[in-house]
Amino acid sequence: MNTKTEKLGEKGVYNALELGRGKAVVLGLQHMFAMFGSTILVPMLTGLDVSTTLLFAGLGTLLFHLVTKKKVPAFLGSSFAFLGGYAALTAMEGTPAANGLTSAQLLPYACFGVACAGLLYLVLALLIKLFGSTKVMKYFPPVVTGPIIIAIGLTLSQSAIDSCSTNWLIALTAILLVIICNIWGRGMLKIVPIIVGVIGSYIVGILLGAVDFSPVAEAGWIGFPIHFEKTVFWAFTDGNGSLLLTAAITIIPIALATIVEHIGDISAISSTVGINYIKDPGLHRTLLGDGLATIAASLFGAPANTTYGENTGVLSLTKVYDPMVIRLAAGFAVLFSFCPKFAAIIGCMPTATVGGVSLVLYGMISAVGVRNVVEARVDFSKSRNVIIAALILVLSIGIKYSATGAIGFTAGSITISLSGLAVGALVGIILNAILPGKDYVFDQESGSETGVDFSVRNKEKEAQK
Repeated sequence: MNTKTEKLGEKGVYNALELGRGKAVVLGLQHMFAMFGSTILVPMLTGLDVSTTLLFAGLGTLLFHLVTKKKVPAFLGSSFAFLGGYAALTAMEGTPAANGLTSAQLLPYACFGVACAGLLYLVLALLIKLFGSTKVMKYFPPVVTGPIIIAIGLTLSQSAIDSCSTNWLIALTAILLVIICNIWGRGMLKIVPIIVGVIGSYIVGILLGAVDFSPVAEAGWIGFPIHFEKTVFWAFTDGNGSLLLTAAITIIPIALATIVEHIGDISAISSTVGINYIKDPGLHRTLLGDGLATIAASLFGAPANTTYGENTGVLSLTKVYDPMVIRLAAGFAVLFSFCPKFAAIIGCMPTATVGGVSLVLYGMISAVGVRNVVEARVDFSKSRNVIIAALILVLSIGIKYSATGAIGFTAGSITISLSGLAVGALVGIILNAILPGKDYVFDQESGSETGVDFSVRNKEKEAQK
């Protein structure tokens, strides 16, 4: 970097060191704080390890920066899009396919499926490098990805209500705080509504005597954040090939939604900074970085990674666009991951707190799926589009709430179970490819119109303020 402050966009500062090392560190902590609530919410909802999640959020971000030539100021946190995949696998507990495994023991198999979904990023990155983004992305139009996103939120809705039902007062506190911060919040409060909702309802839970802090007292201050029995490598030693294949087929189609989310995120960051990162370093590089980070995280028992809108909001708020600040935040996340006592505090959180926050989140996932369809101006006067969307929704939701919760079949000695989301996504992709009348064209100059937001805010609009 030049010693003189370099300007990007209209008003943004690129060289954060010009502001002083102390301020750069504070900015890094602010970025970590912004991603924190959403990142730890995913392991809270799924049963994955909080410490491992923080470790690979940090390492994944650093890997992403390395792949993208240290140009893109993006932080990679936990992806909400795969919640349906984790739920589909853990719901198999007690079925013959689970072979006696508990829901916790099924999570490493779900992580294997997510790692396979990460491979799809790599394949798509290669195809974009070879053929260009316009030719590749026509197979993933909003008429397919929008209904898939809607279905993800709706298939998760029951678990949110069940969690809220444990204590509606605590749950309603979380819901109200998230809404208030999201609608009327200013500055950082608007960027971190999940953290405010969690802390506020957590305090209510403590006052009501609904929190047991004994695990915190028993936890150590320093510990290693990776546990072999929670990794994909444990699943390999368990040797259930049917479950591994089922996990892969169930979860890989969900990557279609996260790939679209990735494009929307990179577009929002580009709009904020004033540089088209889809062109330079290129969509193939950002997808490659995201995919590699997701594969690494999943193999070691952490959630899939995705670029984070919360941090895009911080970029817009501070006008400091130096990617080094994001790398500082990643370093702080890695540091926090080595504190088991901190993870224990998260683990003691009331179930109703998780339920309240997730109720808003799951509803927003479906809502942004609708937004994805509306903003892309999908023409539902065309029968092909109506058929595609209808079958995706009915199959995804109908199979989820059927007696078995999945469609099973046997191929030789291997039994495969397909979740509703997997069936719906596969049917939608195939129908879109074969039915005549495709009218969607991806434009890398304005890719944000395909973007989705799995957060509780409309990050694209905030990023453009």
